[in-house]
Amino acid sequence: MDPHVLRQDFPLIAGKPDLVYLDSAATSQKPKAVLEALERYYRELNANVHRGAYALSVAATLAYEEARKAHSHTLK
Repeated sequence: MDPHVLRQDFPLIAGKPDLVYLDSAATSQKPKAVLEALERYYRELNANVHRGAYALSVAATLAYEEARKAHSHTLK
């Protein structure tokens, strides 16, 4: 794994070769994929999960469950 390539996934440190971020115990940096997923959620699905019968809540719940399912497969 090339750390120079990996840095490109993290907007805060991409293009800043002199920046070394060591405070990850308090706040970890987020890769682009996570930031994009969060932005999509807040723009398109921001609703209570498992709490509503309205369409937006159902869509948010389905997205949440799909993410859990995808994550659980990566842990095996």
